[in-house]
Amino acid sequence: MKFIKILLLFITLQVSAQQGGMWIPSLLEGMNEQEMTDLGSKLTAKDIYDVNNSSLKDAIGHFNGGCTSEVISPKGLILTNHHCGYSQIQSHSSLENDYLKDGFWAMSLEEELPNPGLFIEFIVRIEDVTTQVLNGVTEEMTEKEKQSTISKNSNAFEAEVKKEAWQDTKIKSFYKGNQYFLFVTERFNDIRLVGAPPSSIGKFGSDTDNWVFPRHTGDFSMFRIYADKDNRPAEYSTDNVPYKPKHFLPISLDGVEEGDFTMVFGFPGTTDEYLPAVAIEHITKEYNPSNIAIREAALEVIDKNMKASDDIRIKYASKQARIANAWKKWIGENLGIEKSNAVEERRAFEATFTKALKEKGLEEKYGNILPQFDVLYEKFADINIKRRSFIEVFIVTNELMNMTFRANQFEQAVTQNPEAFDKAKESIESTLTGVHKNYNAKVDKGVFVNVMPFYTDNVDATIYDKTAFVNLDAALKLFDGSAEEVLKNLNNDAAYAYAKPMIDNFYNVINPEFQVENELITALETEYMTALMIALPDARYFPDANSTLRVTYGQVRGYSPKDAVYYMPVSYLDGVIEKYVPGDYEFDVPQKLIDLYEAKDYGQYADTNGKVPVCFLGTNHTTGGNSGSPAIDAHGNLVGLNFDRVWEGTMSDMNYDPEICRNIMVDLRYVLFIVDKYAGAKHLIDEMKLVHPKK
Repeated sequence: MKFIKILLLFITLQVSAQQGGMWIPSLLEGMNEQEMTDLGSKLTAKDIYDVNNSSLKDAIGHFNGGCTSEVISPKGLILTNHHCGYSQIQSHSSLENDYLKDGFWAMSLEEELPNPGLFIEFIVRIEDVTTQVLNGVTEEMTEKEKQSTISKNSNAFEAEVKKEAWQDTKIKSFYKGNQYFLFVTERFNDIRLVGAPPSSIGKFGSDTDNWVFPRHTGDFSMFRIYADKDNRPAEYSTDNVPYKPKHFLPISLDGVEEGDFTMVFGFPGTTDEYLPAVAIEHITKEYNPSNIAIREAALEVIDKNMKASDDIRIKYASKQARIANAWKKWIGENLGIEKSNAVEERRAFEATFTKALKEKGLEEKYGNILPQFDVLYEKFADINIKRRSFIEVFIVTNELMNMTFRANQFEQAVTQNPEAFDKAKESIESTLTGVHKNYNAKVDKGVFVNVMPFYTDNVDATIYDKTAFVNLDAALKLFDGSAEEVLKNLNNDAAYAYAKPMIDNFYNVINPEFQVENELITALETEYMTALMIALPDARYFPDANSTLRVTYGQVRGYSPKDAVYYMPVSYLDGVIEKYVPGDYEFDVPQKLIDLYEAKDYGQYADTNGKVPVCFLGTNHTTGGNSGSPAIDAHGNLVGLNFDRVWEGTMSDMNYDPEICRNIMVDLRYVLFIVDKYAGAKHLIDEMKLVHPKK
């Protein structure tokens, strides 16, 4: 098809060495390999991705579908972020064994803790299947006809893929539907918690330091993959043994310095690098501010109660972190878009695009795209915000509304198919039990009072005194009896009766309208991507993130966030002590860490200046999902653990700017220092391969 030829054309034309981009690891030969070499890499494309031999890709695992992890020993030891393993650490915590507060370290395989539902997935191979997936798709088809054909082709192709019985497949879209790749995967489901530092190390700085530099957070945790006796994926069993990986990452003790090559290898979630200016303007001036306000209102209540009660702190720890993370990210994203003048620069790029269309005689075919975006976003903006506000209030921030929402899904399932009653009942009971494991009605009522006015004028907090949902036993009793009895009880509940009209409106009005408008925009984005490649073939294009394995490369670099301010690229343990506030939930420091600092008992983990490095900056293009990704040096060794971006650079999801976009990584020497000197878990160090590539 025409756009396949276009894609191949633009790939062969890109030869300039630049930073930025999230590249498909199976396509690194040529342009990307040369760029990495120019930045200091000694790796070949086959060192990174090889189907026939072990390569770096074999050490990179998708952690529970939302983060990245890497294998760091021949016994399946896994490293990821503290915040990626946070819910697992929380699930094992109690007032008696507060692993969030005190940390956890298994001193033997027998002490490692299983985590039902947790999985790690590896990529076996990647194949371009664009021709097969787009077979029969024509420009004359409607968007629904195109998607139907693509879906049928994808399903048929996957059914014929040669793979092992324990492997799986998935086909993913790239370049807004202009290219498709098949991924053959292996998923391991027996993942056990090995170690985690206390939150005063793993979450040091908490909300204040989140998304900013200088950073001093030891954001790491350790797990282990277990497999069956044949080293294949298996469900949890006491008979399982530590996984023997195809490849694991050696760890450099030489660290980094400014200008060093860094490669972040992981599973970035989503980016939108090719949005039109009107879309960026909508997001930063309307969409983000609405979401920020709702989450700020929720956090006001949650934070206050967490500070007042250890029980609430444990229950709400993961929830608070999840809500706060995006809240602060959106604020920084807006700042970065403004600072980088992104909207105006995108308009200038669009003027160049429009000029190119005229020069190449393409104006009649593609000249309507940008004006059409303006028309579509004028209609889309309000419904997009209304839909997201519903999600923020009913799903993200308030548990009572979330429970009524899930109960409504139960009612819909049973009404549409009465035979599904038992299965639907089992599902809602499991959901309610999960919610109440970390639930406090007083806190939730406070959140309700604060967030509900952002969605409706009908704010009735008295429902908390009348509903069964705030008590688990009472909530479960709502679902006792026949389908007719359960539905009657459910609709007589005060909270459910209050929420149901708004939920029905979401399903019947808001979401359908959103889907119609969003489908039009999505189709136009596909056409825009095609037009860009034809009109501006020499421009630099990389596929947006879509939770598939990607390589992003750069260098260790500081940056200047504002006039007369420059951040050095490395932070040290000295900064932890400088920020120390005794008893403060964000900046407290464990006494043992203070003792190690005062005694300068750093072992082999100090830098050449005699200090222990904690975090460092790079120009790698990262996003959500890259949390836990390894930062790999020029020789293929592990030097850092990616966990964040600088505040002004979070706008890289829409507009990567190498001047201010920086990712933040934990220095692996700090990880080793904490494991060895602080935790006394030297047996874990002994599993690893420590190297000195600079000596």
